[in-house]
Amino acid sequence: MRSLDVPSESLGEGAAAGLFAEGFSKLRLVTKFGVEMSYVPGQPVTAVVQRVEIHKLRQGENLILGFSIGGGIDQDPSQNPFSEDKTDKGIYVTRVSEGGPAEIAGLQIGDKIMQVNGWDMTMVTHDQARKRLTKRSEEVVRLLVTRQSLQKAVQQSMLS
Repeated sequence: MRSLDVPSESLGEGAAAGLFAEGFSKLRLVTKFGVEMSYVPGQPVTAVVQRVEIHKLRQGENLILGFSIGGGIDQDPSQNPFSEDKTDKGIYVTRVSEGGPAEIAGLQIGDKIMQVNGWDMTMVTHDQARKRLTKRSEEVVRLLVTRQSLQKAVQQSMLS
């Protein structure tokens, strides 16, 4: 399978079709806002993610992220107020501190965390997620998150 990363603003009318005709079987589109989506011809868009980079705030001995999480494979997914699919055991942002590092970086309540510094977060326990986020050796946390508003915006743009 040949794949290609393409800035979405560089794709003109019919450019994607031309790339597929040249033998590329998968495109990963990246917008200027850091939103990514993968597209394979004939398949629905499977994930829309946003990059969020949080610089931890040092308070004495502690490094503060400014948000809380819920969920995990060891938790009851039916209790997750942010997931439309009540079997989803993902890690979700449940609280964002006003004026904190997470809010400044653009993290939102309800965001589903897909990756932390390149580590897959889709099948982890709550404690594994917490430990990955709070590693003392990392002063910057790079997240890939998905949020309902991103999913809906892409779906609407594909219908129009």
